[in-house]
Amino acid sequence: MQAFLDAFAETIAKNEHVVLVLDGAGWHSGRALSVPASITLVPLPPYSPELNPVERVWLHLKARFLSLRLLNDYKAIVTATSRAWKRLCRDTGRLASLTAYPWIMRAKLRVEH
Repeated sequence: MQAFLDAFAETIAKNEHVVLVLDGAGWHSGRALSVPASITLVPLPPYSPELNPVERVWLHLKARFLSLRLLNDYKAIVTATSRAWKRLCRDTGRLASLTAYPWIMRAKLRVEH
């Protein structure tokens, strides 16, 4: 996480500030983590999948492409996941429909206006 934050901070313009919304993964926090001044980390509350649109993406990928399969090793897992992601990307509009929670669309409209 530290390597990501450091590399990401280098892409942020001097007059910009970025807010990263994070789930509760252990590596997203920690006493040793040094967050660059141009980044603010905002953790989601525990057990709040409705606030994390990627949860619906994972549910879709698992249900449609990845469940009920036995994969032999790490490489097979990466290959199957990559294929599932590519199929999702070819399904025009599916990603938007999975992640377009009503509250997101309302928040987006407020930011743009």
